[in-house]
Amino acid sequence: MAYNGLNRCPNILLGATLASARRPSAEQLQPPWPDLVIGASRRSVPIARWIRQQSGGRTKLVHLLHAMAPLDLFDLVITTPQYRLPPRPNVLHLSAALNRIDSDRLVTAGAAWAPRLSALPRPLAALFVGGNSATYRLDADTAGRLGAEASAAVGAAGGTLLVSTSPRTPADAADALVKGVTCRSFIYRWRAGDPDNPYHAFLALADRFIVTADSASLLVEACLMGKPVELFSWPMRRGPLLRLKDWLWSQYGMNASGALAVTIDRLVDWGLLKPPRDFAALHRELRARGLIAGFGESETAARRPLDDMERAVAAIRGLFGPPA
Repeated sequence: MAYNGLNRCPNILLGATLASARRPSAEQLQPPWPDLVIGASRRSVPIARWIRQQSGGRTKLVHLLHAMAPLDLFDLVITTPQYRLPPRPNVLHLSAALNRIDSDRLVTAGAAWAPRLSALPRPLAALFVGGNSATYRLDADTAGRLGAEASAAVGAAGGTLLVSTSPRTPADAADALVKGVTCRSFIYRWRAGDPDNPYHAFLALADRFIVTADSASLLVEACLMGKPVELFSWPMRRGPLLRLKDWLWSQYGMNASGALAVTIDRLVDWGLLKPPRDFAALHRELRARGLIAGFGESETAARRPLDDMERAVAAIRGLFGPPA
């Protein structure tokens, strides 16, 4: 879907409409109307609601992550810990994002890259580097420290560090990271559209992973490999406005029965207030499942593999009752 400027209006005001969609996109939407619409992003909500309206209310609406719209408009909302949605009967809280990687793609990438990496001593530790976000800033000092500390750990084990940056890695941070790496290594700096990107090969071939705390996707995809994953974290952005937000959301989380917590709960439920993402909640959930440890820490719990996709699919199927 392509959108016009009206998509910036609050969803609670837009209602069920195609007014926020550009004409070519809107014209694609024709009957027969589907039994199910799965939407993602705030902007898709008015269009999903319009489709249900055209179906006479028959179409089931499922929304992913957060909607910035009243939660009771949906048959099911599937979300993850960092989005801080309140508990509701139609809200399914998963452990982590629904990232999945095609196993054939992993096999193909691993086979293509195995000869190129075969001379490197094991263990192979893949370092996946994110970058700047609303929550984190990866500056040159932090990136340099990451390179040095990862090198020291991998070098002490006699292994090799496989480094991959990402689209969000700032150039100065990537420079500092590379400069900080002193052990035996293979370093890939992300390039747009590069057919020789080794990311999937690193997932397939590495013995363990180090992942920066700013990226839910990189972290989940490493966890899906069933190998040890260490989380490299650093202090989050914390200006005066963010500190105020931290205080407000701590009240929401710690005092759910208080007047402020109830008010925030209602505003989030109506889609009028978007909680700041809570990456610490995601990290706690993955730790509790034994899937990650802090950088330099030993694993302390048995691994419980992610079953979020199965839970999500079961919940969606449940909207339609038992099979005929």
